[in-house]
Amino acid sequence: MKNKYVDFISDEHLLNCIANLHKAYLKAKNNITKKNFYSNKVDTIKLTFDAQFNNINQESLIQAEILRQIDKSINNSIGTFHEQILGGIQGFQVGNLSGYDIKSNDGTLFAILNFESLSQNIEEGIFEKLCNDAQFNKIASYYYVDFSSKNDSLEKWVIGNEESSESHKRVFKTSGNKFYQLLTGNEDALSSLQSKLPIVIRDYLKLPV
Repeated sequence: MKNKYVDFISDEHLLNCIANLHKAYLKAKNNITKKNFYSNKVDTIKLTFDAQFNNINQESLIQAEILRQIDKSINNSIGTFHEQILGGIQGFQVGNLSGYDIKSNDGTLFAILNFESLSQNIEEGIFEKLCNDAQFNKIASYYYVDFSSKNDSLEKWVIGNEESSESHKRVFKTSGNKFYQLLTGNEDALSSLQSKLPIVIRDYLKLPV
């Protein structure tokens, strides 16, 4: 039977991923309320200055900060959502305790997913890990998947400059879009998922058409 939503994962798996993300949204909203807002490390003195000097109602500032904290929590859950989606593609799985977010069932691909801007030192640390593991596992390719990058590409990862650079023939840096394409064989896989999300969410929530 043909899938209703996308062709690279089952409808059931996609709905399960949506359900998990919805639970994360509900948990985030329940965990950060006005009641426990002040129990967190909130600079109430700064909050007072912000309200007075910017001529903003303090209640509005509190609500905005609560939403910001919820949003920060949800960003991590969006990363988990992509892991679960990609792990549902035939031939691949979530990395679990492997040190990687996604890996192939046959051990020939390992990937670390990133969803925020990282410092150069952290990226270099990831690069070294991938290169070291590539030296040990001679049949696998390793990917650093940067969903935050505006550069839509898949290329050998090279760090350094023209005078001194490092790379490994089986270590790559890629965008989220290209990684979806790599795993599915469909260059429109990620955009297809994005376009179908309103329909999937409506079906999950059982909303009327």
